Amino acid sequence: MSTELRRLRNYIDGEFRDAADGRTTEVVNPATGEAYATAPLSGPADVDAAMEAAARAFPAWRDATPAERQRALLKIADAFEERAEELIAAEVENTGKPTGLTRSEEIPPMVDQIRFFAGAARMLEGRSAGEYMEGMTSIIRREPIGVCAQVAPWNYPMMMAVWKFAPALAAGNTVVLKPSDTTPASSVLIAEIIGSVLPKGVFNVICGDRDTGRLMVEHETPAMASITGSVRAGMSVAESASKDLKRVHLELGGKAPVVVFEDTDIAKAVEDISVAGFFNAGQDCTAACRVLVHESIHDEFVAALAKAAEETKTGQPDDEDVLYGPLNNPNQLKQVEGFIERLPAHARVEAGGKRVGDKGYFFAPTVVSGVKQDDEIIQKEVFGPVITVQSFTDEDQALEFANGVEYALASSVWTKDHARAMRMSKKMDFGCVWINTHIPLVAEMPHGGFKKSGYGKDLSAYGFEDYTRIKHVMTSLG
Repeated sequence: MSTELRRLRNYIDGEFRDAADGRTTEVVNPATGEAYATAPLSGPADVDAAMEAAARAFPAWRDATPAERQRALLKIADAFEERAEELIAAEVENTGKPTGLTRSEEIPPMVDQIRFFAGAARMLEGRSAGEYMEGMTSIIRREPIGVCAQVAPWNYPMMMAVWKFAPALAAGNTVVLKPSDTTPASSVLIAEIIGSVLPKGVFNVICGDRDTGRLMVEHETPAMASITGSVRAGMSVAESASKDLKRVHLELGGKAPVVVFEDTDIAKAVEDISVAGFFNAGQDCTAACRVLVHESIHDEFVAALAKAAEETKTGQPDDEDVLYGPLNNPNQLKQVEGFIERLPAHARVEAGGKRVGDKGYFFAPTVVSGVKQDDEIIQKEVFGPVITVQSFTDEDQALEFANGVEYALASSVWTKDHARAMRMSKKMDFGCVWINTHIPLVAEMPHGGFKKSGYGKDLSAYGFEDYTRIKHVMTSLG
């Protein structure tokens, strides 16, 4: 007897709707490999409707006072707390993540981030008014940009939605958000929660695939396109947006180096790095995936990291002992398996390296040593629970290896030598450098990369300002 699939719907102009042409896609729980819902496969008519709704709502939301926008965001944060268990359940179905970790590691920062941007709405700063020309006073206005087309990824569907809508709404913009086609459930629930607070049309969610996202970016209405995703997707968005000079905000891939010097506390470093590398099945642009270890402690470090991997568990969401769940989809599982299958002869799999079970898309915690700087697994993003280890001889070589990839999002340095840590943090070409830790994020500090990791900042006042435009107003005193 087949189970009826739950029906997810778009949220446009304050109401839930099916796709205009009735098309749907099945949504699969990656922990079981089985479909649990259908979602709209939105086309041009749906994108038009969402953009028109956001455009109609923009003038009133733009003109709302910062205090009014703040109160609305604070109500949304409160509602997220009140409905946390529903959000957790939706996200676990979306992703297969451990329920307990989703509760402890995602809900609190999401709520905190919404409240941060609620405060930021009332703290826009700029140059003071002044007379820079005789008889003239100049002032600077920071204004919302307009309608924002936003595309969220499948690795943190719920949290990345917050990173997108919270600063945009706080600044007075209206939003059309598209979740990944594999993880729409939590975004649809978020639309229901936000819809109970905001005026209709201010926040809209449309489900669909990459073609839907392309239609959003190419649409004439949005003034800004924001995406968190792969480098390929980001380049496509930038190209599409360039045709009518939309603003673009890109948070793309990562290949974070973790530079471990000889004076490091190996046991503590291994404990922290293994968690930062395997958390969320390594499906994190900032994951501690590329470890560089001084040659004098290399073998000891590799042995300890392999042991930590063997002791790390993956499994079903309700298992309280697991650190991470499945990979998001069969294509991602195939990608991770392919990296291992294509390893060169000089590389060694020290732990893991294989799929776990035949139900869902689980992959074992994996450590690979013996790799070289030009190997595929060093140069390309695996986005799975795989940590590579390289050896370096001195500080200069560590920097050469660390910076020698096309990504530049996050990194970390592990040493007790403060001067060395400062030298490394200055010379490492990454948007974030952690010292003796890896992966903590706070709402007050910016997150974003360089090179092919994209441009623009999430979180912080910098992320808020990315959703504003600057206007100079000059008035004659005569």
